[in-house]
Amino acid sequence: MTSPQWRKSSRSSDGTSGQCVEVARLDDAIGLRDSKAPSSGHLSLSSESFAALVASVKRNDLNVVGSTAY
Repeated sequence: MTSPQWRKSSRSSDGTSGQCVEVARLDDAIGLRDSKAPSSGHLSLSSESFAALVASVKRNDLNVVGSTAY
């Protein structure tokens, strides 16, 4: 297994203090981790679950009451 190539949004340097989620293609899953604590481990999602998560984010389904949608 080669080392995962972790990537983050090009918008992560827009003054958010580097608070970003990194994503990588793993052998059999999609990995998600905190860019500020990369050695703390990662979540592994199936491709289907990752696609569903992205779709939910795009629809703003996960917006917490009182927070600002971007």
